[in-house]
Amino acid sequence: MSRADVTAAVHPSAPTWTRALQVLAAGTVVRLVMAALVPLTNDEAYYWEWSHRLSAGYFDHPPAIAWLVALGPDTALGVRIGAVLAGTLAGFALLRTARRLGGDDAAWWAALIFTCLPLAAAGYVLATPDAPLFLALAWTLHAVVEALSAPVKSRASLQWWAIAGVAIGVAMLSKYTAVLIPAAIAFSCVLYAPLRPRLREPGPWVAVVVASLVLAPNLWWNATHEWVSFAFQLGHGLGAPKQAGSSALLQRELNLVGGQAGLASPILFVLLVSAVWRAVRTRGDGVVQLLGTVSVFVLAFFAWSATRRNVEANWPASAWLPAMILLAVEAARSPRTAWLRRGLWLGGVLIVVVYVDATTLLAPRLGLRPRRDPVSQAFGWDGVARDVEQAVRVAQTPRRGDGFAAHVWVAADRYQDAAQLRWSLTQRGLDTLGVFSLNIGSRSNQYDLWPQFRQRAERGDGLVLVLDETVGAEPTQIVALAPFFARIDEGPPVVRSAHGLSLNRQRAWLLREWLGGWPGHSTPSIPESR
Repeated sequence: MSRADVTAAVHPSAPTWTRALQVLAAGTVVRLVMAALVPLTNDEAYYWEWSHRLSAGYFDHPPAIAWLVALGPDTALGVRIGAVLAGTLAGFALLRTARRLGGDDAAWWAALIFTCLPLAAAGYVLATPDAPLFLALAWTLHAVVEALSAPVKSRASLQWWAIAGVAIGVAMLSKYTAVLIPAAIAFSCVLYAPLRPRLREPGPWVAVVVASLVLAPNLWWNATHEWVSFAFQLGHGLGAPKQAGSSALLQRELNLVGGQAGLASPILFVLLVSAVWRAVRTRGDGVVQLLGTVSVFVLAFFAWSATRRNVEANWPASAWLPAMILLAVEAARSPRTAWLRRGLWLGGVLIVVVYVDATTLLAPRLGLRPRRDPVSQAFGWDGVARDVEQAVRVAQTPRRGDGFAAHVWVAADRYQDAAQLRWSLTQRGLDTLGVFSLNIGSRSNQYDLWPQFRQRAERGDGLVLVLDETVGAEPTQIVALAPFFARIDEGPPVVRSAHGLSLNRQRAWLLREWLGGWPGHSTPSIPESR
């Protein structure tokens, strides 16, 4: 019995390209609904702030996510719609690549894997740098596969290499770690004999030039900002270990593996790793070897990074894009797909659980502390904005001879809280209120590169500062700011709650009549009457 006969017996009605596209479209509809229902996460609010101050670079990341968010209106769906569509276009590229290598059946399996991978629950919904990254990398892989499938030095090969250059440039405008992908491609062209002739054609070098031109605005921005973005990323991911010793190292590596198993689901994780392993060990098929090598490159880099710092689960997520293609092609060629089907079912169930949690705060109800739950951190900010609005009114009210503040600004001590406050106040129509992240004792962030309170405010202005509730002692931020304001009052509590759950308790402090100066800068002379 031929392979075609086996395939026909296992798949008596072989799924078509159209059905694969239908699966992709159905997944898109579900993700659009979730994008509209769930409040913005802390990072999404932060990137939304970026989108209102477009630039060629930012402190934390390259600019692609800000440009993507700027395409939509100021609603939860508007902020995320670019990310959702980017995920769909990334899926389309993966389907095309799988179809190129394994036919319509491979495209069908790729659609199922792409849709049922738990990574889809957040990675193709949330407006984070991963959204443009996945889009750009998926099209990079597709373009490279097409280029390698075309005759050497042909016009088609040159065109696809040029497209790959554009996609690589966009990927690096999304995350700097995208440099691992062209590095893996170059390594593969050197290592694998079927690909070596490609180094003697102009296409790969055209790709390098095109990618460099696309990235050039961000490089210029960094050059004019003391390379702050590169410095942050190097320190953030590859800085000195926070904890030394074999036990800490083992814990970081286990966290890395556990995070990837969670993003892929345990069964699909094993199947994807197995597909990558077989790909790099194959002989004679340079394209398959290249796809496997790309996955290995990304995973190996972050395994090494974990020897120094904790690796967030999403950082190596791009490794699964080529792995999905490889697994789909294998499934289309094999009569044994039982474990893949089980993995898809389990992945789908996990996605449902994530979506239920995202809409009902299931995790805190089951005992997870809200402060440790990233989903919980997105809820309740509309109530905080209402309380802050009231605190601003209080700050503007005369008291014991105090005059009205010329203007009342709003601030938080964490950039995440500042971004959420700005977003929520804007939703309430109070976008005229300036919101700052004071960064007194916390890590540097994009707010430090924008005009700060001391640069925008005038003497006599007031400030409503939102801080976590403390018991028994005045917050260190208030102690540091006390010499610079005529008066500081403890304002009303600010309670963040949702679905009947109290998620966090904060307090609004009323800082009246700025005297000028700022901690670490100049200290004003304080009148004797104070």
